[in-house]
Amino acid sequence: MRGLREKIAIVAGAAPGNIGGATAFRLAQEGMKVIAADLDEAAARAVVDQIRSAGGYAVARAFDITEEASYKQLIDFTVKEFGGLDGLFNVAADLSAKNIGRDTDVTSVPLDVWHHTIDVTLTGYMYGVRHALPLLIERRGGVIVNTTSSEVWMGEAVRVAYQTAKSGLIGLTRHTATLGGKHGVRCNLVALGFTLTGAAFKNTTEEYRKQMLASVRSPRLGAPGDIAAMVAFLFSDDGAYINGQTILVDGGANLA
Repeated sequence: MRGLREKIAIVAGAAPGNIGGATAFRLAQEGMKVIAADLDEAAARAVVDQIRSAGGYAVARAFDITEEASYKQLIDFTVKEFGGLDGLFNVAADLSAKNIGRDTDVTSVPLDVWHHTIDVTLTGYMYGVRHALPLLIERRGGVIVNTTSSEVWMGEAVRVAYQTAKSGLIGLTRHTATLGGKHGVRCNLVALGFTLTGAAFKNTTEEYRKQMLASVRSPRLGAPGDIAAMVAFLFSDDGAYINGQTILVDGGANLA
């Protein structure tokens, strides 16, 4: 894709088999220098090993998205080591059984689950935007892509914290696009449907996956590479006139 070679991108939430890992790999394939960041440094290093084995350039960093100082350190490291930043992809989420597995409805969700989900998936993304946007504005160009879920449109009876955090990203993305747009900085939101990551395959039954397949207007379920392709497009010059948008990548499950 046009305009990606030698540019610098942070993928915040990069682990093997997940969307962040696939996106880090795709961006490196397109010639970008990638900082693969994750709470689990070993996971980020595994992604970097995959990228380097394929001839790409990447560096691993550990960070905690719930800590503003940690996110700032990640961005400061990137600028110091690479001379700047061109793209940020926020995709981190806590999908563990101890968190999203206890994310029930509004009458019963444990408050620790509520607060932690908001901290990771909404406030954490804001930290990245807060510290990346001024740098991109100063450079007169750059791209931020956030990640939401098509559950926002479905209105499920469970996972209230997750749906609320993901809904908030619509406002954050539009606000960021408005602040940065006249300075050449774009911000968009990719809305995922059920995506067959490694964790999703491990934690779902064949019957559930069949139900998900029946719900989409596609002959197959989504894969991490589908999301990676959209992010690469939005980062590229081919997506230069797309700003402030929420783009569904869900196999046609929702027709917005």
